[in-house]
Amino acid sequence: MRAAVYYGRHDIRIELIGDPAPPGVGELLIRVSKAGICGTDSAEWDHGPVLAVPPVVLGHEFTGEVVDFGAGVTGFAGGDRIVSGAGISCGICEWCLSGRTNLCETYRTLGLHVNGGLAEYVLTPASICRKVGSGLDDVSAALAQPMAVAIHALRRAKTHKGGSAVIIGSGGIGAFLVAGAAEQEVAPLIAVDVDARRLETALALGATQVIDATKEDPTAKVLEFTCGLGAHVVVEATGKKGSPQLALNMVRRGGDVIVLGLHSGMSELDLLELTRREVDLHGTLAHVCAEDLPAALRILERSKLSSAVIDHVIALDALLDEGLSVLAEGRATGKILVDLLS
Repeated sequence: MRAAVYYGRHDIRIELIGDPAPPGVGELLIRVSKAGICGTDSAEWDHGPVLAVPPVVLGHEFTGEVVDFGAGVTGFAGGDRIVSGAGISCGICEWCLSGRTNLCETYRTLGLHVNGGLAEYVLTPASICRKVGSGLDDVSAALAQPMAVAIHALRRAKTHKGGSAVIIGSGGIGAFLVAGAAEQEVAPLIAVDVDARRLETALALGATQVIDATKEDPTAKVLEFTCGLGAHVVVEATGKKGSPQLALNMVRRGGDVIVLGLHSGMSELDLLELTRREVDLHGTLAHVCAEDLPAALRILERSKLSSAVIDHVIALDALLDEGLSVLAEGRATGKILVDLLS
């Protein structure tokens, strides 16, 4: 089969590899239809390995059709359309038993540690898959995994109806955060970015105010929009230096700061202000499949998220030139999907 195999920095090859083995106990064999790429994939290509363990087939956001299943699988049949949550957990460690499967002692991710969905076929545990309803096309279904990541971050942030929130970085995962917060009727819902097109998308997805950080002081504008109090929740989704401190500057006393962006190296943070204003600082990682993936599918089924966030759909052969390099250079204005059937 054809697949995108990651070997290291600036070394991804579209090549022929062997088909996956027949599905084992509890596994599904999936013919991949659409796969998404994100900042994690581009970071691995541009300056990795960061999380990936090469050589590995990339692709942790994908949808496809069941072609075979192993012993012990129930609830799935050949021809079913599915999405996979991509994160594999053991189910028996302390964290799994407490419902935090994303922190599993042996957590692995399809597309980073195990061969993923940027290939014609992929094996995935059935336990981390959910069926796709007839009302959702493959392009929209391919957004389920990143939508689940956003939902998990918002759960960590304790966003709620009527509470205020700021999303720093409205491109990529930030667009999903805006959509998820809008679904909760968060208000005001403020998106901050340096790209006017991304801010337009944020408005289309439900942001009540947007701030162009190249033209305005984002902290001053957030305080203006929140009557001088700051936001209940600020989510940092850029991974850029200085953004965690910016988030702390924007949050109100007793509020929550969520760091979702992946930061390399150390970041300076004013801990006196963190303590003095009793701000809760949280990390967030991936998602909890059992809770967040079904919620993501429900939102996708009743929203027009895909029409707002999809930049373009490319063939596998165009992965480098029209996909990963575009993301790495910050030229993408929305989500890029790969069509594995073309």
